[in-house]
Amino acid sequence: MGSSVLSIGVTGLNAAQMGLVTTGHNIANAATPGFSRQQIVQSTNIAQLTGSGYLGQGTSVDTVKRVYSQFLASQVMSAQTTAAQLEAYSGEIQQIDNLLADPASGLSPALQAFFRGVADVAANPASIPSRQSMLSSATALTTRFRALDSRLEEIRAGVNSQLTAAISEVNSMAGRIASLNNRIVLAQAAGQNTPPNDLLDQRDRLLGDLNKLVRTSTSVQDDGSVNVFIGNGQPMVVGAQSFELAAAQDLFDPTRITVGYVTAAGTVRLQESLLAGGKLGGLLAFRNETLDPAQSALGRVALGLAATFNAQHRLGQDLTGALGGAFFSAPSALALASSQNTGTASASATITNVAGLTTSDYLLSYDGANYTLRRLSDNTSWSGASVAALNTTIAGEGFSVSLTAGIAPGDTFKILPTRVGARDIGVAVADVRSIAAAAPIRTSAPLSNTGTATVSAGTVNPPPPANANLQNTVTITFTGAGTFDVVDNTTSTTLASGVAYTSGADISYNGWTIQITGVPAAGDQFTVSANSGGVADNRNALLLGQLQTRNLLGGGSASYQSAYSQMVSDVGNKAREIQVTLTAQENLVKQASDAQQAMSGVNLDEEAANLIRYQQAYQASAKVIAIASKLFDTLLELG
Repeated sequence: MGSSVLSIGVTGLNAAQMGLVTTGHNIANAATPGFSRQQIVQSTNIAQLTGSGYLGQGTSVDTVKRVYSQFLASQVMSAQTTAAQLEAYSGEIQQIDNLLADPASGLSPALQAFFRGVADVAANPASIPSRQSMLSSATALTTRFRALDSRLEEIRAGVNSQLTAAISEVNSMAGRIASLNNRIVLAQAAGQNTPPNDLLDQRDRLLGDLNKLVRTSTSVQDDGSVNVFIGNGQPMVVGAQSFELAAAQDLFDPTRITVGYVTAAGTVRLQESLLAGGKLGGLLAFRNETLDPAQSALGRVALGLAATFNAQHRLGQDLTGALGGAFFSAPSALALASSQNTGTASASATITNVAGLTTSDYLLSYDGANYTLRRLSDNTSWSGASVAALNTTIAGEGFSVSLTAGIAPGDTFKILPTRVGARDIGVAVADVRSIAAAAPIRTSAPLSNTGTATVSAGTVNPPPPANANLQNTVTITFTGAGTFDVVDNTTSTTLASGVAYTSGADISYNGWTIQITGVPAAGDQFTVSANSGGVADNRNALLLGQLQTRNLLGGGSASYQSAYSQMVSDVGNKAREIQVTLTAQENLVKQASDAQQAMSGVNLDEEAANLIRYQQAYQASAKVIAIASKLFDTLLELG
């Protein structure tokens, strides 16, 4: 009996000791990130059958388990990967929001200053200082365009650097998880399937950190290892083997970093839309959803300004009497060939109508029979059996494409109509005298006219005529109240005879348009001639100034300023949306973490109570051993 009692006391002593050790381990790791508190799992020893029934044989500790819920852990990781994505997105978009909305460094002040310079020339067309002021403000405007674009390029380079660093971190963590998998399998096998709790905690923490970089899915294996997958099922960790990502060059733009997956056959570029979640997902989403459209929107304003201002400037006349030329150096569209193309063809794009331009990029592909252009912002596509046919169907997009010979089936090209507009805009006028403030024609009527008809000042038809007829003197002579003849006096050519007259209707010849209103009398004449010596003429300058408020972009729905303001608004709204969502997501992370910690975290008050409990159990078991010893001594005395 004494021996049995002694054995029971020893088992209780051992159990209490293991409980004290486990509690002490919990207390020591109360501040260790990722640590899950542990508990001993006890069971009664097999009872001994006696004549009086089964007598207990004490206790044993079956294992030490960690208090852990896979469900709660998965909730925390899912919340954290979304929060990490939003945090990365928010950090980047705030830079653009601050840049564009800054009243000092934004585009709006420079745009307004430029048109104040145009208005000054309209008010003083012969003034050299006014012209110099307009030219200086134009230079400042183009410099502002290029500065904004340069800053966006710096942000783009920063995204590339962060992507490269994040990819390196993902590879490092995948290798460490694979190493822990190997250690866990060995430890679990050596311990007869007893879980190595601390190693499991370390692996879970690494999985959580990996999810902050890129969203993963996991699969726990029977041997205790865990397999990790990203994207649409690409394995990052399988057992003790890890795989790697690589910072790969984009197929179309070698300066753009994308995410590649390393295989034995080479690096495969992963579809960016599948890499949602984590820092990688946030950076990729920011670049695709905000940075690219913002830079293209800024470029569209630059392209629109250059194209429309140049078109009107060419319809004017400068101080030397020459027709106006290009005021701005007009940017061009960008066409990039895929590095996987097998043909030798190259592509180019030409802006045909700035009003139709969007801020989207386009993908041009050839399948051997048809050419297809897809707008990447909404996946709208157009097809044609030839490039000419395709250009006809995409006329509303504001650009046309052309290809050299040598295209092969499967070849693709990326078209960026407005991306580099802000980068490439400049001032083409170097001499203030070349500013075409005047109109190249003038109209007149002799005092001898007897009717009440009057003639307008006239305008030059766009595009400006390529010949010199615009400078010819043309006389309109009424043969009666309802008809007139048109004669080019410079070439002694009759341009028209017996033309029916309608008051206020357009009359267009030699590249100009006038209107005659009122009631003319037979023999009345009106003359259209070159505006020689028209240094004080401001008619074209006034038309240039009116461009500021005309809706020339976005399908005729936006002016230069409103197009820029819309871009600023879009970025600001998106930044606010991301920030609000991030705040809400951080609350979800806190709630999920609190729920997990309530179960798995170390509560020092609880552990202090456990210390007392196990201490008392230890003392009680020691007392049982002491009593067993005393019983044994009593038996010896009886002998």
